[in-house]
Amino acid sequence: MKKLIGTLLLAGSSLFAGPRVFVGVGVGIPVAPPPPPVYYATPAPGLGYTWVNGYYYYVGPRRVWRAGYWAAPRHYYGRPYVRGYRR
Repeated sequence: MKKLIGTLLLAGSSLFAGPRVFVGVGVGIPVAPPPPPVYYATPAPGLGYTWVNGYYYYVGPRRVWRAGYWAAPRHYYGRPYVRGYRR
């Protein structure tokens, strides 16, 4: 009788326990970005400038167009070299 009562108590208490296994299914449809807007680039502001094309980037769930721009030339630094001198 004690085993039966113990089994019933165990079975009854497990009715209120939440399941440890959950199954979820997500469905999504990939959507291509709209075509880029048509615009004309202005003349370069100076020598060495490079045109960077516009692109879409995500802001939350939306795509936002980043317009193209002229990029300034990079400044490179070279370490001075003196012949016959080593550090």
